[in-house]
Amino acid sequence: MALDHGLIGVENPPHERTWTAKDTMLYALGVGAGLSELEFTTEKGQRVLPTFAVLAAQAPGRRLGDFDPARLVHAEQSFELHRELPAAGGVRTTTKVTGIYDKGSGALVVTEARAVDLDTGEPVISGRSSLFIRGEGGFGGDRGPRDDWAAPDRAPDHKVTYPTLPEQALIYRLSGDYNPLHSDPEFAARAGFDRPILHGLCTYGVTGRALLHAVAGSDPGRFRAMSGRFSSPVFPGESLTVSIWVDGAEVLFRTAKDDGTVVIDRGRATIAGG
Repeated sequence: MALDHGLIGVENPPHERTWTAKDTMLYALGVGAGLSELEFTTEKGQRVLPTFAVLAAQAPGRRLGDFDPARLVHAEQSFELHRELPAAGGVRTTTKVTGIYDKGSGALVVTEARAVDLDTGEPVISGRSSLFIRGEGGFGGDRGPRDDWAAPDRAPDHKVTYPTLPEQALIYRLSGDYNPLHSDPEFAARAGFDRPILHGLCTYGVTGRALLHAVAGSDPGRFRAMSGRFSSPVFPGESLTVSIWVDGAEVLFRTAKDDGTVVIDRGRATIAGG
């Protein structure tokens, strides 16, 4: 069996997840926050980095089919926050595959998630993620919707550079993503890399920190939504520069390495007024 196209539109059973203040502090450390961001890395007046929403809303789904997991990469990620996340809390998440698209060299599997408060049932997070599976394309399906994103024809309003640590992936994985692609050199070699790569969602979290501090006044309560496409791998220890263009509440961004290689493209964020 290759990919199971019968999964499209089938809602998975609800999954409950809770987290502690320690979990959200560890996440902040995992995406590079440190001594200058104590409101996220210590318990004094603790707040939560908005990109933690992606982990909070994750839920297991049905098996997609039979393929080598080394051929799977995270392609796109988006989330919308309906309210600020608490330092400790819980949600009930339902997910479903909304599309499997034929990209020729591979298949793009798109999943949507809806997370509600465990106690009240009120919406907390809406999410969307895409996985690209090499070698599973060519089945004659729809290529999927096009994105009309384009960088403005002007210099960025902000450019923020953050380093990553050589051991960044080993810290980030403690938040729950134990994919050996990010820790095991032999597994990384099977996927075509000479050493383990950084989690895409770690790069995403580093980018979210840059957006939070540059355009949201470091206030998670103003951070409404974020989306981006993973376009190239990052190795732990490389620096990341986020170029940001602001147009009112709407923000466009792109993240690149020191050599100019774009690693998150077609970025969008929504920031509420202060």
